[in-house]
Amino acid sequence: MPGRAGEWLASLGPDRVQLCGVYDELGAPLYEDLCRRDTFEVREIVSLVRTTRGPVLDLAAGTGRLTLPLLAAGREVTALELSPYMLELLGERLAEAPARLREKCTPVRGDMASFALDARFGAVVLGTTSVSLLDAAGRAGLYRCVREHLAEGGLFLLSTVDVRTGDGTEQEVRVAATGASGQLYHLHEHHNPEAGTRTVTLHRAQADEAPLDENVLDENPLTVCTSTVAVLPSAQLEAELTAAGFRVRAQHRPAGSDGRHDAVLLEAEVAPR
Repeated sequence: MPGRAGEWLASLGPDRVQLCGVYDELGAPLYEDLCRRDTFEVREIVSLVRTTRGPVLDLAAGTGRLTLPLLAAGREVTALELSPYMLELLGERLAEAPARLREKCTPVRGDMASFALDARFGAVVLGTTSVSLLDAAGRAGLYRCVREHLAEGGLFLLSTVDVRTGDGTEQEVRVAATGASGQLYHLHEHHNPEAGTRTVTLHRAQADEAPLDENVLDENPLTVCTSTVAVLPSAQLEAELTAAGFRVRAQHRPAGSDGRHDAVLLEAEVAPR
């Protein structure tokens, strides 16, 4: 694990740290708690989906951060997610939702880079910069599958971030964020411009994140979720979409950029032949 987060965790020793992925059995509940009330890009995506007709396909749906607002907007939603643990948490959220919403949702376990559904959709959405989880081959598969599943005149909406670089821009930041449960988390992000990657590390905040003594950790061992994803500038994604047979109609800038990232929401359609 790179950067100061890696140094601190290494100082604790392997017996005091339990590493996991963000979307696996241990990481999914932390991710869900942290993101449950996150409304970033939701308003913009729902507004664009309202301009379309027909059902919606929510790719990498996770625990429903976009699925639930889309259902609330009156749309039928197929929520495709690869992680069984995230799907289980989505099922719990749907069970808490009114029946009129729950009945309009079809959860599906599947890979956003390779899926085949017996339906076409008025909109396909891929939010939360989840496209960065895919390598070049995976993105090519994603674009192919989306084209095969978009209804005529449908929209493909996907988000990314343009990472600011240059003098005065730190390669690593740590932010504190409070989850829906009230738990305080620390989120570390390390940017490696040479490799073109971002490493994100998440854990419950501890009383004192310094290598002092055995009593430092409130949670022992400390569950630490980590994920390394690609940095995909919006210009690169637009070029890839164009090469894959799409036309990018617009780039939207969702409110809430953090000064380190410039969020971009790409609005695309299948290019006319």
